[in-house]
Parts: sequence; C-alpha cells; structure tokens
Amino acid sequence: MTTETIHHVGDIIEIRLVRPPVNALDPDLCNAVRDAVEAAPGNGARAIVLSGGHGVFSAGLDVPYLLGLGDDRSGLMAAWSAFFGACGAIARSPVPIVAAIDGHNPAGGCVLTLCCDYRIMARAPDDAKPFRIGLNEVAVGLVAPEAVQYLMQRIVGYQRSERLLADGTMLTTDEARALGIVDEVCAFGDAMQHALAWLQPRLKLPQTPLRATREIARADLIAAITDPKRINLDLFIDCWSMPDTQAGLRAMLARIGK
Repeated sequence: MTTETIHHVGDIIEIRLVRPPVNALDPDLCNAVRDAVEAAPGNGARAIVLSGGHGVFSAGLDVPYLLGLGDDRSGLMAAWSAFFGACGAIARSPVPIVAAIDGHNPAGGCVLTLCCDYRIMARAPDDAKPFRIGLNEVAVGLVAPEAVQYLMQRIVGYQRSERLLADGTMLTTDEARALGIVDEVCAFGDAMQHALAWLQPRLKLPQTPLRATREIARADLIAAITDPKRINLDLFIDCWSMPDTQAGLRAMLARIGK
C-alpha cells in the first residue's frame, strides 16, 4: 500500500501517504497520489485532505531509488514525470485540498503541499528539535526547476524566494507561518483535526461559484506546474548526472545513514 483513502463527515476524503518509514516519493507512491486525487471527486469528495506520517510528512523524492537508476535516462524521466504528475493532479483538483503536515516536509514533499489550497503544519513536541519545511534542493545537490520556484514565488515574492531557494533554507513551522508558506500552526498530532475544521465552513458555501472562483485564482499555479517547458526535465536530468550533483546526493545519504 502506498496511499490510504479515508472518508470523513461532510464528504471529505483524506488521502494519506503510506510508505514507511518516511514516505519517500518513488513512482508508485506518486502515481498512487495522482490516481487518488483524480478519483476523489468522482467518488463523492467535496474536499480532500492530503496527510502524511507523524514526524515526517514526506522526506521528498526517493533519492536511493533514483541513484539506483544510474544512467538510465528513461527511468529517471519516468520517475520525475510521475512526481510532477502528482503535483499537477493536486493543482488541478476541482475540489479544495488541505495539506495536514504533522512533521518534517522537505523538497518534494514541500512541493506537493505548495500545490494545495491550504497548509496546516504542526509544531514538534520538542521545541529544541523543531519540524522544518522548505525547498532545500540546492543544499542536497539538485536544481529547482522554474515550475517549482514559481510555487514559492507565488507565496513569498520573487526576491525572498530566490534567497530561500539559492540557500536551500529549511524553515521551522513558525518561520514558515510568518512567511505564509504555512497558513496555520497547530500542536503535534492535531493537523488532521484542524484541516477538517478549516474545510467545514467552505463546504457550506455555494459550490459552483466556489469551484469556478478557485479555478480562476489557481490558473497561474496550474499553468506553472503542468508546463513541460517550465519543468524542463531534460535540463534537470542533465544536471542530475553532473559529478557535483551526484557527490552532493551521496554525501546527503551518508549523513542520514549516520
């Protein structure tokens, strides 16, 4: 199992990432997210909550899997296409999607949640070890495509986005809230409850104008994350294969292993 679908009161469907230990985003998980999001409205969903693990929402793309592909360009292309397919499905959803983030959420996991309508992130139970969120691609040796950069620019503005992305900054829950990357903060374990509470008044609104207004308001986001030219997978994979990128990724895995 890579995702779990849970029905809540008010025709809210929760799509939960289920790939222990850290919900690393391999093609199977990305395709499962895409399929579940696209199927939800047809299964009666009037809203969706995207949730992950407790302690780690998603650790981002499955780097060991990707490194294991070696020079298999078609395999790398398929893996990254699956990831952007999941992002596109979230962005295009005709019903609102709330991200319930109950842990760390770097890189690819952050990208998924930036495609959602609203983000709720928990504070860590230990103040000395705060949860963090951000687009830290550069810090681990990757290029952030234009489409991904636009998701951050849309929220924090171009100059601040450039600084965050170029530095590979990982923000605490409260820092992310101050910048608007996170819309709401809650206690650890309460993100799902807060997500359901946020959705309830929206479900009482006239649904046709709500959905039409969302579609207009999110047109720029959808255009960015689904435009092959702005994703530019060929350039991304060229950079992926560079020696310093590979060295950075392997160094990251060594740090995690320790």
